[in-house]
Amino acid sequence: MPTIFDTPRRIADAVTAFGERRRFLKMLSLAAGTAVLAPVLVPAGLTVNAADAPGKRTILITGSTSGLGRRLAERLAGPATTILIHGRNRGRGEEVVAAVQKAGGEARFYSADFSSVAEVRGLADAVLRDNVRLDVLVNNAGIFNGEPGEGRQVSQDGHELRFAVNYLAPYALTHRLLPVLKESRPARIINVTSSGQNEIDFDDVMLSRSYNAQRAYGQSKLALIMLTIDLAAELQGSGVTANSIHPANYMDTPMVRESGISPWSTVDEGADAVLRLINSPELDGRTGLYFSGQRESRANAQAYDEEARARLRALSAGITNS
Repeated sequence: MPTIFDTPRRIADAVTAFGERRRFLKMLSLAAGTAVLAPVLVPAGLTVNAADAPGKRTILITGSTSGLGRRLAERLAGPATTILIHGRNRGRGEEVVAAVQKAGGEARFYSADFSSVAEVRGLADAVLRDNVRLDVLVNNAGIFNGEPGEGRQVSQDGHELRFAVNYLAPYALTHRLLPVLKESRPARIINVTSSGQNEIDFDDVMLSRSYNAQRAYGQSKLALIMLTIDLAAELQGSGVTANSIHPANYMDTPMVRESGISPWSTVDEGADAVLRLINSPELDGRTGLYFSGQRESRANAQAYDEEARARLRALSAGITNS
């Protein structure tokens, strides 16, 4: 069994082998009249540990320019990680990139508005273009109830805004990234959901007849849990797992404060729970689960209704063309 004293030799051997492979690929690409544009990454077998993330990995965290997503990026930052930062505000995104780089990690910022399926597809295509692997996808981006008294809103594509951003966007993004996740196995998909769940009314999914902000939010988060269960079944045996989590109650984030709610939990409490799903060896191979904080739990009963999930799949595939 290798010991800690073998580490320098193993690193040197791995780096040498990888350098030879890299030079070969570069020569091959130049012969074809192209340049090798993919970033240089340490081989998957070479482990250099960051504080919260063992192993060399590439991690995409959506909605990571503030709140929980930003804290996850900060805590995962280190020489073992390449973190892909997503948001709408480039200035905040570059701040997070700088923080990750200061901690010794690699980071790139990607801008995309999740109210547009076309921009979600563009984000996925950019990630596929720039990265040779993707070990963890954290679907964290979302919107809450909005400002008090704010009425029904629609996305750029004309869909109810919370359903579009909280559910349709991660649905489209995840399906477009499945090939690289499978190639990077073992890989993990973590969907950040909520304990505030409402059953989906398939006769009025977009709530055009009877709108309520809490209901809109609750059904979008339940839909995300239903997606998680479907992904777990679809990816069985592929080496990719999918789990969902309610991180903590009313974390101290801009999203909660802007809704007029006094925070109940710290952002780090939520981050602790999500980091466990990202990192824990205890969850190797475990999939299709819903967690409330650190504990495995049960979602709204509709999440386990196969007929309801089939209706949701058909609706989602039609809307997103995924």
